[in-house]
Amino acid sequence: MDTRVKGGTVEIVPREVTQAKLDRRSAAAMRHRASQTEGLAERFEAMADRHGARPFLIYGGLALSYAEVDERINRAAHALHGLGVRRGEVVALCMENRPAFLEAWFALAKLGAVAAFLNTNVSGRPLRHALTATNASSVIVGEECLGLFSAESLQSAAQDRAALPELWLWPDPEKPAEPAARARCTQDLQVLAQQAPTQRPPAAWRAGLTAGDAAVYIFTSGTTGLPKAAVISHARWLITADVMQITMDITAQDRFYCFLPLYHGAASLSATATAVAAGASLVLRRKFSSREFWPDVRRHGVTVCQYVGEICRFLLSHPAQPDDAAHPLRKMVGAGLAPEVWDQWVRRFGPMDIFEGWGSTEANPNTLHLDNRPGSCGRIPFWDKTNLRLVRFDADAGTHPRGADGWMQLAAVNEPGEAIGKIHNYPDIVAGRFEGYTSAQDTERKILRNVFEPGDAWWSSGDLLRCDADGYCWFVDRIGDTFRWKSENVSTTEVADVLGDFPGMLAITVYGVQVPGHEGRAGMAAVVMQRGATFDPAAFHAFASARLPRYAAPIFVRLSPEPDMTGNYKLRKVDLQREGYDAAQVQDPLFVRVESAGSYLPLSDATLREALGG
Repeated sequence: MDTRVKGGTVEIVPREVTQAKLDRRSAAAMRHRASQTEGLAERFEAMADRHGARPFLIYGGLALSYAEVDERINRAAHALHGLGVRRGEVVALCMENRPAFLEAWFALAKLGAVAAFLNTNVSGRPLRHALTATNASSVIVGEECLGLFSAESLQSAAQDRAALPELWLWPDPEKPAEPAARARCTQDLQVLAQQAPTQRPPAAWRAGLTAGDAAVYIFTSGTTGLPKAAVISHARWLITADVMQITMDITAQDRFYCFLPLYHGAASLSATATAVAAGASLVLRRKFSSREFWPDVRRHGVTVCQYVGEICRFLLSHPAQPDDAAHPLRKMVGAGLAPEVWDQWVRRFGPMDIFEGWGSTEANPNTLHLDNRPGSCGRIPFWDKTNLRLVRFDADAGTHPRGADGWMQLAAVNEPGEAIGKIHNYPDIVAGRFEGYTSAQDTERKILRNVFEPGDAWWSSGDLLRCDADGYCWFVDRIGDTFRWKSENVSTTEVADVLGDFPGMLAITVYGVQVPGHEGRAGMAAVVMQRGATFDPAAFHAFASARLPRYAAPIFVRLSPEPDMTGNYKLRKVDLQREGYDAAQVQDPLFVRVESAGSYLPLSDATLREALGG
């Protein structure tokens, strides 16, 4: 990766150098066609043949080679076939990170079936929605997740379906369930797999399957409503694998650390797919642990890690150690790493290649940082070589303004605009496609039409990016998260990034709340302090005042005991926004910014009037 510094400033990498790297990625993507017969099963079997004795899966004290995992997958595939699973059938999978997840997932791939990944943190209505959206005929349930499938949840699911899916148990000795919960399952899949043969299922069982067919359904949260099930084809999985393997120069000697949930695209599409593409190893952990992160990295020789920005903040919150830079980790890929966190990370843990990106599970364009420019999520050296565009968006009206000619307008240099991707539907070419969701209505809602010319179609990301004069892209905010206060636009992401290194802070979530009698929304910050640290309202006021214009500094502060995280370790703000600063709903301490006091004071009717009247 290029790092060029002269006189304390970063030297801009020539556009042609960056484009050459992007061209290699494009060439890898274009190798795959929708009509090809190679899919997930063929790819894994080829790597098992090539790297059979090499370690593939490391989990705690268990180490399994490619050949051993292939045999386990084969057993599970025979068991599932015996239960009637056939090509094209949808089977849901609800399980925490453990070897059985990969065994069940790839077993379904060997049958040509579609695996619908379920979030292991949802139950009730969201779970009912997931089963309905995917039309799964059955669910492989890890014993650790049986509590989600309560009698009440199953009964409510019956309201939306003609028949309930069968539950097939995969036991978990680490988290045994109650006998009553196990009794809701009709089969013990692990027992059936242990009795099944180890030879590979006949390829004829998936005859007719092509790479353009769906491989997995992955739920991705939108800006409103329940999560949508994104369709991921075999080709899309293979493209991700090969593109990232080339980008990061991954070899069979590398070891990926996978602690993000496998039901999410970051772990299943990026980490797992890339490891398989190179014949590398996957070090699997149930859930992220900030205390065990570095011990795991050193113990297992981890060289590559998938991250989200908040995880890096958590790791930096631990006291510095003399051996902080003594580890084998050399490459990281992910999103959400704020510039100041990036700088602290490499100063403390040593130099490494950081591949910060922008995109989403279902996106048809993406960007990836390749030039070691802290904070940037990628670069567009030449706009004629990408299907990505940034278009102006009016946050107040919630629309894209159009020019006198009737077409949408491109955002200017450094002007935030919505990232959109032109949808290409060339025969047999998968790159540039928008594969959509299981719901045709959800798919159509994400498409903008007649954008720059009659009949064109563009995928709408819902994300605001800006691009500087050198082509570097910077994430600004989600549409709906950016708000206006005092006639100024405020980016929640930028405010959180600027305030994120307040001394003693563990996490910060910034959002806008409505204030009766005032236009727009006022900024509010949910702050979580590190264990043993105390929130100093006056110091936070001074810190925010020194770094932010007055209109962008949070009006309210909510002192929370712990961060509210999604299953993929991203900060959640929907419930926080709904509760606002209503003391009847919020049990946490609330503060309001009072300029005359030079501090944040406990919220009361009097301090609120003083804050908003000033």
